[in-house]
Amino acid sequence: MIGVIDYGMGNVTSVRNAFSYLGFATVLTDKISVLDSCSALVLPGVGAFGSAVEELQRKGLFAYLQRRHGEGFPLLGICLGLQLFFARSEEAPGSCGLTFFTETIRRFSSAGKVPHMGWNRVDTVALPLFQGIGEKSRFYFVHSYYASLTPEAGRIASCDYGVNFAAAVKKGNTYGLQFHPEKSGEAGLRLLLNFGRMVEGAHHPGD
Repeated sequence: MIGVIDYGMGNVTSVRNAFSYLGFATVLTDKISVLDSCSALVLPGVGAFGSAVEELQRKGLFAYLQRRHGEGFPLLGICLGLQLFFARSEEAPGSCGLTFFTETIRRFSSAGKVPHMGWNRVDTVALPLFQGIGEKSRFYFVHSYYASLTPEAGRIASCDYGVNFAAAVKKGNTYGLQFHPEKSGEAGLRLLLNFGRMVEGAHHPGD
């Protein structure tokens, strides 16, 4: 069972539908007792950094996620979920994120139209998460803020939009995706399939 964290700020229906299509059961919940019984957690996100931090704290999920990350439990953050893994964001200078990564999330400059919306090529590295996905596959983005991160600090995929930014990050068993895999067609489904296999150890059709 994959737990999708319910904090009122995520594209949860499409994420759950994608996992269901691939044969993985999910549960949408904000109850820690239920999340404790899951094999992995997904932190989706559409909205503002500061409001998301407040909601996670209000529900007691902020410290919970920090603890699970410290335990090496599998976590997947999507879009705003990735940004919440960082220490701070220019979107909400007074808010402190989960700080799995110490860097600050930046706003795109006027070099391109903001938000960055639509399909863009992503350069990936050879990891199980990207198995069966071409090195320059296209994924769907909707965001105005980005993470600037070196490969040594945890960047595992990159994208160019006026600036080279982290399209995906990794620290231990925590993964973050700036793009929306649930909206990214075959490549996105394959990535979610890979994640599901990694955390559940089950074989599902889809090769």
